[in-house]
Amino acid sequence: MEIRNISKLLYQLKLVNQEMVTTFEKKTGFSITRYEILMFLQEHESCTQTDLQNALHIDRAAITRHLKILEEKNYISRQRNTQNNREVSVKMTDLAKTQLHNCEKRQSNTAENLKIKLNVTEREQLITLLTKLIQ
Repeated sequence: MEIRNISKLLYQLKLVNQEMVTTFEKKTGFSITRYEILMFLQEHESCTQTDLQNALHIDRAAITRHLKILEEKNYISRQRNTQNNREVSVKMTDLAKTQLHNCEKRQSNTAENLKIKLNVTEREQLITLLTKLIQ
């Protein structure tokens, strides 16, 4: 019976993920992964592609794809380290900063807009539990 409860839990997580990610993208205009990349860059100003990959738990190919899309939209710039050609530095552009600011203004009641029916304490508890599951 324990495995059945776990499968129900995992299935519920899958359904919640699908619904919330779709709603987030419709409301903000950003994929959740690219939004998190930009938020990480906003918090750290500049970092390596490897730092992003490790911080967001994204494999190398996926981070490269996401960064390519962000670069094509002029949201980030990438530059190879002249001392170490394998290292790529990533920086957010002013356009991305403006777009994020506009997105935040439009989504002032984000939890309500995204149909998240949890209060602040419940959201914090959920983040703690999900973080525990990831580790």
